[in-house]
Amino acid sequence: MFRCVIVAVSALLLSSAVVAQVQRTFPANALRGSMVIGQAPEILLNSKPARLGPGVRIRDQGNLQPRPAALIGGSFLVHYTVDTQGLVKDVWILTPEEAARKPWPATAREAQTWTFDPVAQTWSKP
Repeated sequence: MFRCVIVAVSALLLSSAVVAQVQRTFPANALRGSMVIGQAPEILLNSKPARLGPGVRIRDQGNLQPRPAALIGGSFLVHYTVDTQGLVKDVWILTPEEAARKPWPATAREAQTWTFDPVAQTWSKP
């Protein structure tokens, strides 16, 4: 029994190390911004009031999904998507490596006029 626990824990640790090295992919409609979480669902997105949508998915730098309440008061550089009603739908808190990828559109207008390479996860301006 004890050996089974040791094997299971070892497998879990090894798999989490592998997952941490995988590059996350972002959709073409993901915008970059700064986010401060207030009392959920209220947030500041690029210093403007916004709301988290129902069923919002927030992923931290390790790609885990913390609850918005655990992030209250935090200020984060993020990629995010919005739904058709303008509510924030998906949020990815960026790692330093992801934040270094520039340029990345901050507005829908920029995303419409720039070119996105989904394989390299890079944008290029016209």
